[in-house]
Amino acid sequence: MLAFLGENGAGKSTLIKTLNGDYQPNEGKYLLDGEEKHFKSPNEALLAGISVIYQERQILLELSVAENIFLGRMPVNHFGIIDTAKANRMAAEVIKDFGLPIRPTTKVKDLSIAYQQMVEIMKACSRENLRVICFDEPTASLSDEEIDVLFKIIRKLRDEGKIVIYVSHRMSELERITDKVAIFKDGKYVDTVVTKETSQQQMIRMMVGRDLGDIYKNLDRNKEIGDVLLDVRGVSSDYVKPISFQLHRGEVLGFSGLVGAGRTEIMRAIIGADKKKSGEVYLEGKKIEVRSPKEAMEHGIVLVPEDRKLQGILTNLSVEGNINIALLDQNSNRFGIIDSKKEAQQADEGIRKFNIKTPDKNKMIAELSGGNQQKCIVARGLATNPKVLILDEPTKGIDIGAKSEFYEMICEFAKQGLGVILVSSELPEVIGLSDRIIVMRSLQVSGEVMAAEATEDKLLSLGMIGD
Repeated sequence: MLAFLGENGAGKSTLIKTLNGDYQPNEGKYLLDGEEKHFKSPNEALLAGISVIYQERQILLELSVAENIFLGRMPVNHFGIIDTAKANRMAAEVIKDFGLPIRPTTKVKDLSIAYQQMVEIMKACSRENLRVICFDEPTASLSDEEIDVLFKIIRKLRDEGKIVIYVSHRMSELERITDKVAIFKDGKYVDTVVTKETSQQQMIRMMVGRDLGDIYKNLDRNKEIGDVLLDVRGVSSDYVKPISFQLHRGEVLGFSGLVGAGRTEIMRAIIGADKKKSGEVYLEGKKIEVRSPKEAMEHGIVLVPEDRKLQGILTNLSVEGNINIALLDQNSNRFGIIDSKKEAQQADEGIRKFNIKTPDKNKMIAELSGGNQQKCIVARGLATNPKVLILDEPTKGIDIGAKSEFYEMICEFAKQGLGVILVSSELPEVIGLSDRIIVMRSLQVSGEVMAAEATEDKLLSLGMIGD
């Protein structure tokens, strides 16, 4: 099995989209079983047996699991009418192979992000003519158990003679699942190496052109943590039990826990995205009432959401439009007319400050890599001059080079006096960046650990079985 490795913007996804018919090549050719191919559309690629699982989900939320798995090829009875019962039975067999606790009749919108991703993978793997399958960051939303299930399926596909191409920024995954790694940098192919014969540091050096060393030890951390900035007292919603914690000025407070533990849900309750059932929130010692994310932003609390496609970026706007969408009042005069010069300056400053890789500010944000889309969302949030910055899985689906940049940014935010809440499923990340870590389990706090005492075993123990 072959992996593609490279920084965001290195060309990995672009190459897959070219092979899949999304983009048309300017030159060169590719062959499948010795036969030259040139697909004019993704549908042509599908008919030829090529499936791609993109980083951003390609599913229909209002349809059921079965309807998504067999979309465009639903079974019909002898009258030519769709046989929903048969589709459900067929889907149940696929779900059983994956070992997932979901039902064929459940609407995809009612599933977690992780299970939505698994539905898309099941859809591709269920195609009888499958010859080539490409996975573009498939594990970004999956738990360790779900990753194990996915790897089992991938190995099965490989053993059946399918061609598997795998894109991931998680080095540990490459070691577990791949035979070779093709490395890209700045839109160019660098080399292909044998996974078992090449160290992580060697691959990183080829990928980013420099040796990152231990990215956590090299960080310039804030050493002056101030007084209590945010005080959350017994806050609950329909999705999380009462939670209490304090965030200090200049502190990076980590939130750890398994998928479904309630980390995202408590953040949504704090910013008013979900209705608060109980509890109080104090900012700088004053009680505040927050009924919407807009009100939270006005108070100085900003959330960079986990799902950047659905909740973060506006795909129909440019980089400039996305950075400025939260600043319409600030960039308008008293008649509501937007000052285009202000918007341009704000966008240029965000691009420069956060090193956003884009040809210009007018580039559509949907055409940027995941890491650069994430930087745009952070630039937008910081442009509102917040006091509290909540980062929910900020490095999900981005490469190690971009992660290093994000880690430096987080430390700089803390040094500037912001209170930073870091929600992360990556244990090395939450341990390496946080001053203090709150662990959640079953929608409530199960423990708190200071950074100096934090280990992966301790966090996992608190996240799985409590004290």
